Amino acid sequence: MIRRRTFVGTAGASLLAAPAIAQGPFPNKPLKVIVPYPPGGGTDGLGRITCQFLSEKLGQPIVVQNIGGASGSVGSETVRRADPDGYTVLFNASLFVLGKTVLPSCPYDPQTDFRAIAQAGEAPLVMVCNNNVPGTDYASTIAAVAKDPKKYFFALSSGGSAGHVATLAFLKRVGLPLDTILYKGTAPASNDLMAGNVQFFMDPWTTTLPMATSGRARGLFVTSKERTQLAPNIPTSAEVGLKDFNISSWYGLWAPKDTPDPIVDKLASAMAEVSRDKGFIEKTTSLGIVPTARGPKDFEAFIKTEVEVNTALLKDAGFKPE
Repeated sequence: MIRRRTFVGTAGASLLAAPAIAQGPFPNKPLKVIVPYPPGGGTDGLGRITCQFLSEKLGQPIVVQNIGGASGSVGSETVRRADPDGYTVLFNASLFVLGKTVLPSCPYDPQTDFRAIAQAGEAPLVMVCNNNVPGTDYASTIAAVAKDPKKYFFALSSGGSAGHVATLAFLKRVGLPLDTILYKGTAPASNDLMAGNVQFFMDPWTTTLPMATSGRARGLFVTSKERTQLAPNIPTSAEVGLKDFNISSWYGLWAPKDTPDPIVDKLASAMAEVSRDKGFIEKTTSLGIVPTARGPKDFEAFIKTEVEVNTALLKDAGFKPE
């Protein structure tokens, strides 16, 4: 299903009815941002907030269009095939850049078929466990699990997600041979965790913190460098002995690969303004999102490293797309 929503920027709603004639400097007509997932999810929520502020900075309305399907590849492919004029842009999550590794049939290469514009924000992760798991904190819990690791299971929300990669990195770091169970989304994984069918789960804190703060699960650590004000009693990964374990889910904007430099730079400049906007910072941090300001070159280099490190982790674990 395709759904659209329009954000009207400083140029006013009247522009939506005006003829879309490409004249003058970019942008001079409404833009379209594709979110490759159904409405209501975390990527969609941050995408809409980002577009609200980006519209103001660009002085043009932005139409957000949800095109779900095939783990986000349908909407992403729509952008790949779009005219490289800057008027059709992709808003996606970090899972997108691992498309060639985690999707059985990916129609594009995320690194060569798109141009990285800017990173919009990141959501650190929380490792939570079922309340029936022995222990009261990270150290006592892991000590109990190490005595009989085959009794415990780790939930994964989706193949190649930040939580999946972080789980593999964690198990490798601590040397625990826990089996993992792959789910089709955060909701079923969370439900099975609270029901006790699986015992551990690591996912962005936008979804896992509510379980920990409500007492439905126990928070063991957050992957941010500092404790979050949303749950100040949960220690950081560094505090529990996991130095430099700062994996996050992150989000950004991409354009078709042949989009000219001046257009990419204009969009990136506007995103840099968005990342500094007090209103944007307040809205995103209240949701657990940390605003970021990586521009095209830094974002591209960051993506390259992410793909190399995470692809290696997935291959070492014997992950195969389904």
